Amino acid sequence: MATVPSDVDTTSQPPLAIPLRHFVVALAFLLLGVVIGVADALGTAPGLTRLAHLHLLLVGFACLTIAGAMTQFVPVWSGTALHSRRLARAQLWLVASGLAGFVAALLTSRLAVVPLFGGLLLVGFWTFAYNLGRTLATARPLDVTERHFAAALGFFIVLTALGLTLAVGFVMPLVELPRSNLVAAHATLALFGAVLTTIFGALYQLVPMFGQTELDALDHALQRVETAAYPIGVVALAAGRLLAHAPLARVGAALLLAGVLAFVVVLGRRLRDARVEWTPMLVRYALLAPAMLCWALVTAPAWLRTPLAADATVGAPGTGHLLAMVLVLVLVGTLYHVVPFLVWVHRYSDRLGFEAVPMIDDLYDDRFATADLVLVAGGGTLLVAGEWVGHAVARAAGGVVLAVGLAVFATNVMLVVWRHAPESLRGGAVDGVDADLD
Repeated sequence: MATVPSDVDTTSQPPLAIPLRHFVVALAFLLLGVVIGVADALGTAPGLTRLAHLHLLLVGFACLTIAGAMTQFVPVWSGTALHSRRLARAQLWLVASGLAGFVAALLTSRLAVVPLFGGLLLVGFWTFAYNLGRTLATARPLDVTERHFAAALGFFIVLTALGLTLAVGFVMPLVELPRSNLVAAHATLALFGAVLTTIFGALYQLVPMFGQTELDALDHALQRVETAAYPIGVVALAAGRLLAHAPLARVGAALLLAGVLAFVVVLGRRLRDARVEWTPMLVRYALLAPAMLCWALVTAPAWLRTPLAADATVGAPGTGHLLAMVLVLVLVGTLYHVVPFLVWVHRYSDRLGFEAVPMIDDLYDDRFATADLVLVAGGGTLLVAGEWVGHAVARAAGGVVLAVGLAVFATNVMLVVWRHAPESLRGGAVDGVDADLD
């Protein structure tokens, strides 16, 4: 069973309601994105369905989960106070309302209002970046996780500026650059900049912490390679795509892939040496390592040959869903620990030693966790294989199975909140612990 690590100082964390609301809204966007994705596969969804689907999953699920997790754990890891709880609340509702309106406008083809909601998204993410940036500024010197988070915040600022430029471009162009260049740079900064940079930084903490292992000399050397090469590679690849400069993009691709490979080796070695019972989180991280390795090896020749190709924005042609599975595995695995962990700390930690309390892993349903692992892994494998060989039926079937698995996962996590901390979502108290007061 998972326990609370002894080196985590939970006294500096923000109120429970702040991260939990981020996670619950993110799960709602995940379910909506899954529904729209299935409708798109069946050809029954209206408007710009594919664009709406991508933004629901990437912005609504991935980025909101990241915003909630960083808002919660940066103060904990850094031993400092969150700069502003009010800004942390505001960022959620700015991003959520902006994304809801953005998606609605895309689905109804009312493109004239897309810039308005794109502006709300920008303000929301800039609020998040400012709040966490001010928080990190009090934690110097920054460790490897904090440096990754700081870089990710910079990527959030630039990618949302490009995103608003693209949104306004539905009405009137703001720049002379081709729209395809802006899209490629925006996607690069979003996926490889904001999302994967955050994931790398978090896993440097989470895997050794919950696997009860430590990085050795080789791991630290590889970590230095990744820390130097990866963010520079993201910037160079995005800039090369924005300016249609193939040599710059090729250098960026090489550095980015070198960083990914270095990180995968560190991740694999730490998982191999884990000294604890395997939890849903660690199992999904174990699946993440070979998936990311496969993506990097397949993508390398495509990116080094034609880094500006339209069908190679997120990797080699046919690997889009493989990269998506990497993101799904890490986010699902992390939420399986983070949500029960937060609820346990707020609801049960002060009762430990005075009465019988559940363990962290007892808060969710093991049967649901096993079912969603089989469905997500199986459906994702079928989807990736179908995309790879161009088999439409396999791709559609895999998408449906994956959607069911994600729905089971979302239900399991939401039940943790519903059963053990329902008051946190309304800003009330959880067994005497103030959940939402400044």
